[in-house]
Amino acid sequence: MHAGLPGAAGRYSHPVAPRILPSLLSADFANLQTAIESVPSADGLHVDVMDNHFVPNLTLGLPVVEALRKVTARLLDVHLMIEQPDRWAPAYAEAGAESVTFHVEAAAAPVRLARELRHRGARAAMALRPATPIEPYADLLPELDMVLIMTVEPGFGGQKFLDLCLPKIARTRALLDQMGGDIWLEIDGGVSAVTIERCAEAGVDTFVAGSSVFGADDPDAVVKQLRDQAAAPPRPPA
Repeated sequence: MHAGLPGAAGRYSHPVAPRILPSLLSADFANLQTAIESVPSADGLHVDVMDNHFVPNLTLGLPVVEALRKVTARLLDVHLMIEQPDRWAPAYAEAGAESVTFHVEAAAAPVRLARELRHRGARAAMALRPATPIEPYADLLPELDMVLIMTVEPGFGGQKFLDLCLPKIARTRALLDQMGGDIWLEIDGGVSAVTIERCAEAGVDTFVAGSSVFGADDPDAVVKQLRDQAAAPPRPPA
């Protein structure tokens, strides 16, 4: 069981080093290999797949993930913002993605899908939109390797972080700690030097950062800075 449940102050003491996964959604799609090489300190790469149906945007898909797998041995964290993930998600595991995330709002049979992803060698992850509560899915957690809480409305990069998600993050961390095991808690949306510390205090251990990383002159320096901020001990209240 993880140490350091959020207490009265809502702060969390991390048992593991925080993970920083730059989002290729904010990279130059014409130079993805260069973008990958610009963040050698990252713990992996976050790949957003959008179908213009579940979210109002269309991005890269399976052929690009297959191409990425050929040019990097880095962990690929594929986030499927698509309809019918039950049909399409297993192919991303087959393509070599170490982690495949489906949205619970779109999955017809999330338990079966999670088991299928694990069967094919990927970590199974469930994503929730900002307004989707975690509590109805508490019984699904043992089937998962990661929970992703969206901290912006999914569909586009560069959005402002939604502070209203912080209580849900803390409640999710409490549920995961009650269970024990090694289920990662990830957030995606508006992660920056301004927001990462309070997310870490709420219990996040895995952070997707897009524009704050790839919009910087030195993307790898930002990766290191974000990790250091997330790992810093919580400051005492003023």
